Amino acid sequence: MIRVENLSVIFHAGGREVRAAEGVSFTVAKGETFGIVGESGSGKSTLLRAIAGLVPSTSTALEVDGQPAARRRSRADRRKLQFVFQDPYASLHPRKTVDDILREPLEIHREGEIDERVAAAIADVGLLPIHRFRYPHQLSGGQRQRVAIARALILRPPILLLDEPTSALDVSVQAEILNLLARLRQSYSLTSILVSHDLAVVAHLCDRIAIMQLGRLVEVISADNLRTGNVSADYTRKLIAASQGFTRVPA
Repeated sequence: MIRVENLSVIFHAGGREVRAAEGVSFTVAKGETFGIVGESGSGKSTLLRAIAGLVPSTSTALEVDGQPAARRRSRADRRKLQFVFQDPYASLHPRKTVDDILREPLEIHREGEIDERVAAAIADVGLLPIHRFRYPHQLSGGQRQRVAIARALILRPPILLLDEPTSALDVSVQAEILNLLARLRQSYSLTSILVSHDLAVVAHLCDRIAIMQLGRLVEVISADNLRTGNVSADYTRKLIAASQGFTRVPA
């Protein structure tokens, strides 16, 4: 469903060249949830944005649903692939109600039965009818992320890109959103890429996981290998060890 070959993202700042991603290659099968993990600054979010066409990139091949992804994406291209951002408050228009936010994609793509589809989308993500005409500031963080997920899915895209969708939420809410994503994956037959720094999250949701370090792909492992620690790269072992807590140094 997604093929990335030799993808690089280079930014220029202050007269110097910053290689945010370099020579990254992987494939994602139809219906698969593919994880990308790494420490902050490893290039995982930049890579996801490059696949979405939100930042410029170079590649030998970048294909979505078997078709080459053009540098300038068409409306049809963008309909296939939708994005859920890390911060739900920043990604929702503060002066639009939930109803306005969910109507907008349908109106842009000239869809019919808008009222019915907005109501169904709200119910699909576990919100109530009373939330439909509220503004983002009137919702909790978990409710805002549910709205962001509903907006991404309202056009029934085959591919969903998720950039740390639970990291801005309280721990008590994170499990609810993860369970919602797992359910929606089955209901919508989604192909997904999930970016996270939390190994437990990717092990729970993903089939395979790419490990990123300093803009490069270190290795791709299965979720089972991540859980058991059966990995080949030293960096991956260090990530696993770091996720298991720390040892207090005696005073």
